[in-house]
Amino acid sequence: MSTWPSSLEQLRGTIGVWTFAQETLPAARSGDIAAELESLGYSAMWLPEAWGREAFTNAALMLRATSSMIVATGIANIWARDAVAATNASRTLNAAYADRFVLGLGVSHRPLVEGLRGHEYATPVAAMRDYLSAMDAAPMRAPEKEQRYARVIAALGPKMLDVGATLADGVLPYLVTPEHTARARSAVGDKFVGVEQAVVLGQRREEYLNRAHAHLSFYTGLENYKNSWRRLGFGDEDFVRGGSERLCDALVVHGDENAVMERINEHRLAGADHVCLQVLSDETNAPPFDEWRRLASLNR
Repeated sequence: MSTWPSSLEQLRGTIGVWTFAQETLPAARSGDIAAELESLGYSAMWLPEAWGREAFTNAALMLRATSSMIVATGIANIWARDAVAATNASRTLNAAYADRFVLGLGVSHRPLVEGLRGHEYATPVAAMRDYLSAMDAAPMRAPEKEQRYARVIAALGPKMLDVGATLADGVLPYLVTPEHTARARSAVGDKFVGVEQAVVLGQRREEYLNRAHAHLSFYTGLENYKNSWRRLGFGDEDFVRGGSERLCDALVVHGDENAVMERINEHRLAGADHVCLQVLSDETNAPPFDEWRRLASLNR
């Protein structure tokens, strides 16, 4: 019998969406994006946290606009708030919205921790372990103090995967291949494994590469990702700004709905419980409604 939190149980075998498109709309209208994704049959909406809206506020806006879809932070930065705040916000959201909130946490990256937030980016694995332990001890004086919520972490390397196996309900790796998914499954045992998968739907090869290179441009400058890709057999020649063509093909699926489904199935065969799709469109400041509608057929 599964001991997963109910929100993660709902995600087993499903397809969700990872997106920051809601942040292109005014806050009062941002929930329209969540309502559209719910109407299309997606099981979950994963929300990043970087330079935009605060993660829990953002999640509350999406939860308020929906009635059945899971809303998850993907990923909330542990340096953005202390462990007590993260725990009690998670308890409150999950209690208020019928077990539909999933907390995704990550250590982020040095530029976003030191440059943006002014913290010292030291010993990230130890920092995550200490943070999760502090969450478990967090007090609360409110009716939802005993409310269970789902907690997963961003994990790429073996040490962080081990933290996900021991102190969380599972992991959500980002920018990975099915080979990494298999490693994550082996590392976390029967815990939850969600995977983000970038997609360019249709388009000529040249346009696909334009979008894939633009997507990877920021990430190829981050050591955490380069270390992860090295473990998968890539090298410095693949880490030019925007990534090599080989790296693009490994991380961003290109083609029609069948090609996307094939990659989803590769992740599933490798051990993924849930795959969330990030559509790379030609307009980064506009929600990719057409692509979401086409890919919604994969849910049926």
